[in-house]
Amino acid sequence: MTARAGGGGSGRVGGAGRVGRAALVVGLVAGLVAGLVAGPAGAAPGDSITVYSGRNEALIKPLFDQFTRDTGIAVQVRYGDSGALASQMLTEGGASPADVFVSQDAGALGALTNAKLLAKLPARSRNAVAPEYRADDGTWVGTSGRVRVLVYNPKLLPDPPTTIDEVVDPRYKGKVGYAPTNASWQSFVSGLRVLRGERKAEKWLRAFAANEPKAYASNAAIRDAVDAGQIWMGLVNHYYLWQKIVQVGEASVVARNQFMAPGDPGGLVNVAGVGVLKSSTNKKAAQAFVDYLLSERGQAYFADSTYEYPLAAGVQPSVRLPSLAKLRAPALDLSDLDSLAATQELLAETGLLTR
Repeated sequence: MTARAGGGGSGRVGGAGRVGRAALVVGLVAGLVAGLVAGPAGAAPGDSITVYSGRNEALIKPLFDQFTRDTGIAVQVRYGDSGALASQMLTEGGASPADVFVSQDAGALGALTNAKLLAKLPARSRNAVAPEYRADDGTWVGTSGRVRVLVYNPKLLPDPPTTIDEVVDPRYKGKVGYAPTNASWQSFVSGLRVLRGERKAEKWLRAFAANEPKAYASNAAIRDAVDAGQIWMGLVNHYYLWQKIVQVGEASVVARNQFMAPGDPGGLVNVAGVGVLKSSTNKKAAQAFVDYLLSERGQAYFADSTYEYPLAAGVQPSVRLPSLAKLRAPALDLSDLDSLAATQELLAETGLLTR
């Protein structure tokens, strides 16, 4: 399974496209809901599932609530870091109360796949997304995509780097932001290890650390610091800039996204994804939940509310982004991002896990 990306540019909110798609979604929702409740999954209103969610509550709870309103299936959610929740389920094994795992990244899902804790999803789920955004064995599928980018301040940096090796140039000492504990940053480092090997990955990380990057608690904090001119650039996911643009208007935002050169590890395309636990006691309702996330209504939420890439056919991003088909990310099996413990050990050794 390979994911490929690259390209560049920013854009404007696609208002007309969003309105048109919203009208279409409203027209289809009655049939969609009926299919989810009474369709192949066979779940019924009044059912309840427990979801372990590695996605931020503020980001994803509205979609979970929307699912319950549309299907009548209650959702009990345990929120946390994707890696920590995966570790918890590995410890719980077959006794886990979780029916579904929603992960911020593919690596945590891959860890559960390797432990044989995830059930194989039906063909309709597997075939809803392209092969590069699902597990080879069918145990998880991507629900939305995000691209690693440099968010930069064009007033301070009119010609930003296009490779991670340029980022460690001494002229950028103290001018780059990153989020040490963020799952997407750690997935990038895992990808770097897979793509370049342990020795070369460590070499880059030590060069990055020597350049005295500024540590922030979140990608949003990095974005805001770049926009305010406190740092020149930061390593984040593409949608954080769009969240701010939609909130305050493009004219009020200085920062811009720089998509990385084709094949550069800094341009990793990762996915948020979902899998059903083998130990689930309500697989029908759990599968209805997966179906919903992959439905047009669920995918429209990712397009319109989180500004990510929808991965299932039929819905386009609501902001102007380079298409995933045109991006040329490094060739990487997303399941190989499951080596979180080794990544954290390397980050600790290079002084980058916490700063």
